[in-house]
Amino acid sequence: MQGLDRKKTSYNRFLLLVAGLGGLLYGVDVGIIGGALPYLEATSRLNAGQLSVIVAAVLLGSVFSTLFAGLLADWMGRKPLMILSGVSFILSIPVISLSQGYGPLFMGRLLQGISGGLIGVVVPLYLAECLSASSRGKGTGIFQWLLTLGIVGAALIGIYYSYRVDAVARVADAASILAFKNQAWRRIFWVSLPPGVLFVVGSLMIGESPRWLFRRGKKELAYGALLRSRTAEQAGIELKEMEETMAQSRAASSNQIKDSLLRRKYVIPFVLACVILFCNTATGVNSIIGYNTGILLQSGLSDVRAHWGYVVLTFVNFLMTIIGMTLVDRKGRRFLLIVGTSGIIVSMIATGIIFLRTEKLNLECREQVQAMVGADQALLLRFNPEQAKKLLAAKGYSGGEIEGDRASLAVIYSYGDFTAETSFVRSDDAGAAPLLITRASCVPTNKIEAFFKNPFADLKAARTAPLKIEKAVLGRVPNAAHGWLVAILLYSFMAFYAMGPGVCVWLALSELMPTRIRSNGMSFALVINQMVSTTLAGIFLPVVSKYGYSTMFFVFASFTVIYLITTVFFLPETKGKTLEEIEEHFEGKGRRQASA
Repeated sequence: MQGLDRKKTSYNRFLLLVAGLGGLLYGVDVGIIGGALPYLEATSRLNAGQLSVIVAAVLLGSVFSTLFAGLLADWMGRKPLMILSGVSFILSIPVISLSQGYGPLFMGRLLQGISGGLIGVVVPLYLAECLSASSRGKGTGIFQWLLTLGIVGAALIGIYYSYRVDAVARVADAASILAFKNQAWRRIFWVSLPPGVLFVVGSLMIGESPRWLFRRGKKELAYGALLRSRTAEQAGIELKEMEETMAQSRAASSNQIKDSLLRRKYVIPFVLACVILFCNTATGVNSIIGYNTGILLQSGLSDVRAHWGYVVLTFVNFLMTIIGMTLVDRKGRRFLLIVGTSGIIVSMIATGIIFLRTEKLNLECREQVQAMVGADQALLLRFNPEQAKKLLAAKGYSGGEIEGDRASLAVIYSYGDFTAETSFVRSDDAGAAPLLITRASCVPTNKIEAFFKNPFADLKAARTAPLKIEKAVLGRVPNAAHGWLVAILLYSFMAFYAMGPGVCVWLALSELMPTRIRSNGMSFALVINQMVSTTLAGIFLPVVSKYGYSTMFFVFASFTVIYLITTVFFLPETKGKTLEEIEEHFEGKGRRQASA
């Protein structure tokens, strides 16, 4: 009996390991492009629009695969879909790394996104259905923990190659530097291949979900699957609960009531999961991770310190996820979500106030920059201290808050109906590339791209329209102390997010959905999550350029207030409960509401 217990313990640990590898792949999907993008941009000869599509292709692929992940999980099973998601990731790496043009790059990144979308649905689903109620929180926490490790790994790989490129740049000529950069981004992707191989191997060695087997009429196999990770007594109890749930489903079917998401007893947990998934992304976590280096640069840190600041952020995410994992099955989901969202609100409001104090000093220099546009309707501007002082003089500025030696500039511009924006550039960054505005960086190359950028725009007119500077924001670059204060607040945000929503969101997704709609319900909720993530990524830079970083942080805080209210007043505690017990809670709640 003791040997059998050790065997079950080992199997449960193996399940956690495989799930962790799935989380690691998800994290690599999110973070790997950050280190590769500067070198891809320098060597691929792709325009800004194409590079943006390459970056966003993972989100697009994730949205697409998430739509069908639930149906695939019900049709082919949880285990085969995990294998398929891992194989998709493996295939994406050589497609990307060996590509020689836009098409293969796009397809590889799209395939990587499809893999990430499948993993994001099927791994938490598999864990929820295979692990016991007492260890389900730990299992999903490990998925999130290694997801954060994947992001850390991607950041460290990027730092490593940035030092390699810097070393080559000191001794080599321009052609050699360019050749090394071309190899650097390809190697960054190759390094992410081994975790994918391990995930596929691990997925081949685990068993199928007992609940999927039971729904397929394979009762004995389901009982056997339960016995691999549970005692005979616990397996018998859960099998009986499955039978009772199935009996209720058949009774409902006999009354010709269809099992749909719109049934009253499904609506409450389904809507609750969707709201949580929406607000979880609307905290701004993906934007803060993706644009962290730019935020820290604009807050006053140097380029090297800002890049290391991003690495520290990923480590905070990683370490605090461990703490969340240890607490989730002790303190419960609601406790961690309440603490986490409360901390996020305070951190975001404080960060917004700090940025607002600096942004109030910004100057509008649209007319001055418009005067610099050349006859070819393009603008090449090297924003150094001398150029910053010229803009200040042309504006007639006599204050002392903004100095030419430490100033920043961001430009919003348009060609016809199409608008684009630059990132902030700093006058004290001697190694910064010139600010280059051309028609190719704004106007789409074809009608399909134009439709997604602005479906009401006139592409033909934009190809000959003059360059118009919509807005040019000249601001003050704060000192390093200001930058470290912002960094500390962002670390605070990351710590509260990782400890609370970062761990609990996957549990909320897998636990709240009733058994009969869990696969499709999870897919639908994750599509909402991915769409919010894509939207925020798309509007972040335009909003920052027009209204400042403070506006975005206040928006993130506002959505987190909704998150906190939802958690406090509507979310039940699911710690230690089986999935069937959670479903019964919502069925009872639905009946009470109906009678009221």
